[in-house]
Parts: sequence; C-alpha cells; structure tokens
Amino acid sequence: MPIARETLSRLKAAAGPRGFSENPAEIAPHLEEWRNRYHGSTPLMLRPANSAEVSELLRICNETGTPVVPQGGNTGLVGGQIPLAGEVLLNLERMNRVRRVDVEDMSAVAESGVILARLQEAVEQAGAYFPLSLASEGSATIGGNISTNAGGVNVLRYGSARQLVLGLEVVLADGRILDLVKTLHKDNTGYDLKQLFIGAEGTLGIITAAALKLFPKPQLRETAFIAVRDPAAAISLLRRLEEATGGLVSAYELMSRSGIDLVLAHIPGTRNPLNISSSWYVLTEATSGGRFPLRGIVEDAVAAAAADGSVLDATLAANETQRAALWRLRESFSEAQKLEGASIKHDVSVPILAIPEFLERGCAAVERLIPGVRPVPFGHLGDGNIHFNFSLPKSGDDKAFLARWDEISRIVHDLAGSYGGSISAEHGLGIMKRDEITRYKSATELDVMRALKRTLDPNNILNPGKVVQI
Repeated sequence: MPIARETLSRLKAAAGPRGFSENPAEIAPHLEEWRNRYHGSTPLMLRPANSAEVSELLRICNETGTPVVPQGGNTGLVGGQIPLAGEVLLNLERMNRVRRVDVEDMSAVAESGVILARLQEAVEQAGAYFPLSLASEGSATIGGNISTNAGGVNVLRYGSARQLVLGLEVVLADGRILDLVKTLHKDNTGYDLKQLFIGAEGTLGIITAAALKLFPKPQLRETAFIAVRDPAAAISLLRRLEEATGGLVSAYELMSRSGIDLVLAHIPGTRNPLNISSSWYVLTEATSGGRFPLRGIVEDAVAAAAADGSVLDATLAANETQRAALWRLRESFSEAQKLEGASIKHDVSVPILAIPEFLERGCAAVERLIPGVRPVPFGHLGDGNIHFNFSLPKSGDDKAFLARWDEISRIVHDLAGSYGGSISAEHGLGIMKRDEITRYKSATELDVMRALKRTLDPNNILNPGKVVQI
C-alpha cells in the first residue's frame, strides 16, 4: 500500500532539510545489494543525524503504520537492508561519531553509522585494538555489524559482534529510546535486554549507538600461508597451533585451491606464495605481546605438522607488506568468484570435526545434481563457519544456473542440519532465509521469536517481512 502523502510530509519535516532525500539517483545505490539478487524501492530515504531524530521519525511511523527499513553500509548479503515493498528507508550513515575511546577502561562508544574501519583506526590511534574484522570493513557500519551479529576472521579468539558489545542505545518501534550504553562487564540484574537486538536485523528496534569492548594492541603478529593435505589435516594443525601458543591463534581460514585459482585469475597483483600446488590451504594468524617468542612457536608447530605429513608447504610473512598480500588472497575470494560468473553461495556452520565429511558429501551431492559445477568452499574453519559456494560449470549459462539456487541450497542446508549445524552462521536471515529457517528451527523457537516481535513491534513497522514472518 502506498504511503500517504501527508505521512511523507510529516517525516520530511521531522527529518529537516538535510535529513531526507527523494532524489532517485541518490537513493538508487541503496536499493540493491552487493550480489544484485534483491532490488527495492522507496518513496523516501530518511537520513537522521542523532537518536532524537530517529525517535521522532519512528514515533510518526508507528502512529501512522508506516513500515521502515533500517540500513547502514548496505553490505548485507541476505536482503535484510533492502526496502522490498516500498517501505521508507532509514539510512543511518550520518550518525557517524565515535563518541569515546577509553583505553584505561578498554571500551569505546560509537554511533551506528560509524564505518568499521574508521573505528578500528580510531581505537588503534588511542593505543588499543578492536578485533572485529571482515572483508567489507571499509564500508560496513557498526550498527549493521551488530544488527547482523557479524563474525569475520577473528571470531576464534575474540568472538562475534555479540561478544564485543557491552551496551546499546536502541530506539524502539514507538519512538522510545532504550539507553543501555554501559561499559560494565558484569551486570546480573535480570534480562540482558541488549542481547535481544543483536542479530535481530532491525526487526525489534533500531540500534543507534553501542559501547564496545576493546583489547590490548597486539605487539607481535605472525601470519602463515600453509598448504595442507586435506581439511582433516587443517583441523589437526589448528589444534596443534592452539596448544603451542596457549590460545593465541586469532584467525584460521580454510581455502580451496579452486578459490585460489579464481583469485589469481581475476585479481591483479596477486600471486601464489608457495611453490607447490595443493587442494587445500590455510591462512592463520596469531598475535601476542612483545616479549613472547611467537614466531618460533608457530614455526615449530608447522614443522611438526610437516613431519607427520599434514602440512605440505608453508610460508610466514616477514613484514606487513607480505602479510597484506597473504590476506588479500583470502579476502578476494568473493570478488573473484563474482568476476568468474554466476555463483550460488551459502553461509553455514557445522561442528568443526564434521567439516571434512560435510565438505566431501556436500560437494558430491551438488556435483551429482549439476555435473561440472565448481565448488569453491572457504571460510572460518576455527569456528566451524564455511562459505560453501558453487560457481557455474565452465560451459554453463548464468541464468540457468542461478535458477537452481533453491535446489542446491536445500541439499546444503539439509546436510548442515543433519550435523546439528546452522544455515546462517554470520550473515543473518533477512528475506533470503526467512522461510527456509522454518525447516530447521522448532515450532517453539519460532513461536518465541514471533512473540518477541509482536511485543516490541506490535504494528509490525520495523523491517517487516524480514527474519520472521508474523
């Protein structure tokens, strides 16, 4: 149903001259996501500058029954940030202040529109470390990271966004501001309300600011690119490195040779850092303080794994330039696969020890369905999160291949479910997996999710139709 002209006028008046746009050219980039799978429409993009403005805008929307879709850096991959039914778009990029960085307290407070890379830089300049790191950190925003419970490469040691949040400022559907911006590490006074909004994709409230946990800045960083015999060998090496370093492994990424080949073919300036070819590689990073013999410990652990045949070859970065080159290989997987043509992607997690069998069975099942399909699995082996992607056969047609998305996803998701896994490890549900999740969550779980939605957003104005259908 079109939004009443009177309502749009009220929203524009509340937002102020700089707080909205009706310019189609300005709005257009905000209406489709990176994979080009979802395309939306909106009569109005609101651009509030502070939580008070968000409060007034949501008050009007709730009073008039006007649906609103929140958006940060528009880096989501499941359509959760796109106004698919002509809703008002609430873009939070103007709310971009880092309010405070306190190294003594090891905390920071940032507004939802702060770009992740900018927060990382501000914290580093203050002498501390914010460990959330992902390929889209140059455009992804803090509010979006928290609303999707972003994971990234450092979950193994530091946890996902959920573990990094100390407090939140949230505007509820009726416009009330829920001020939970505290930097306490312990507060055992009933329900932990902030947790309701982390990973909720803006369906229960709009996150406008967050208090975040900081860590000491690493003094040493050892990054290794390793050819391994197979995924089982990669898991064995992970355990060896964790034991040898005393839990100092921050990142542990599994990469298939098929993905490396795509990166080398499509991303200028990349090269294979090893002389041998293997079907599987690991990129791992460990960090520590300055008086710890980290490099020798990592070298010894890798050498021991090479002696038993788990490791085939390895190289450790000698400087920051080499480290950046190794990480560029891993972070270019998605871009390279996009340049290769159509691909069907999955963000799943299974118990770590089940990964080798899961990969073998999943690849075989999809290859039986589509002969010649090219599996490109990669991801965060240390926390069981695999991006189980498939590129079309070399002689295939993009459109025909993408038409098989649901068939392939059913195979992958059912297989992940059979291991007690998840069909969305870090990207969220959005619209892409909203209906699919009903196959894997119990009726009771879904009832509780819907009850929360009805309680906090009784008029269903916040990102309606995403995450859970009511």
